[in-house]
Amino acid sequence: MKYLVRIAYLGEGFYGFQYQPGRRTVQGELNRVCESVFGGVCRVTGCSRTDRGVSARDFCVTVEPPEGSPRIPAKRLPLAALPFLPRDLVFLSAKIVPDAFHPRYDVKTKEYRYTIRCCPIPDPFLLGQVWEYPVTLPAGALPRMKEAAAHFLGRHDFAAFMAQGSDVKDTVRTIFRMKVVKKGKLLTVSVTGDGFLYNMVRIIAGTLLDVGSGKLEPGDIPGIIASKERKKAGVTAPPEGLSLWKVTY
Repeated sequence: MKYLVRIAYLGEGFYGFQYQPGRRTVQGELNRVCESVFGGVCRVTGCSRTDRGVSARDFCVTVEPPEGSPRIPAKRLPLAALPFLPRDLVFLSAKIVPDAFHPRYDVKTKEYRYTIRCCPIPDPFLLGQVWEYPVTLPAGALPRMKEAAAHFLGRHDFAAFMAQGSDVKDTVRTIFRMKVVKKGKLLTVSVTGDGFLYNMVRIIAGTLLDVGSGKLEPGDIPGIIASKERKKAGVTAPPEGLSLWKVTY
């Protein structure tokens, strides 16, 4: 039996998703919780590998209990797991999927959201959830960022927006939708694509902020993409502003 479980977690307290000996990770916590629920070691596989400090409002994992474990109905699994879960990690829902299903390779789209708070004085209630950018952006920043965002749409080689040192060979990805929204002091960049390179969304967010602040022009984006050179793009935004928002299959 294989469960597809949708989870949510705050990234501040984790060293990323992937299990690391001696460090608190999402996968490590899931291994512990699932072993408590099913009475044996389970195989837990994630849809992605979020970095340290990155949160998720809709992250998907498969859970494969050992032979002979209790057959818990999928709809009851979130409540069955609740007593064993920490405060910063929850099971949202669960369903049974075929044995051949893979939570990473069967993904159709992922949506990430990156949130920036532009203000000299930080908000302690948003600690670990936004990039506290201590500068007020100039007038006209939002339309400039929206104009720049439109250039990312479509299928491109995004090598310029991948962290240096990554060993990924195929750097072509498709971005289906992209929005930049401002609400008060908060700027949110939403990106939906068929997959993302290491630090890709964080580099896009940093590049868009450079456009908004006037360091780059909206029309510079096609040239940066075409260059395939990481140094041409903007800074890598810090992890705390990033959330995996939605996964579709």
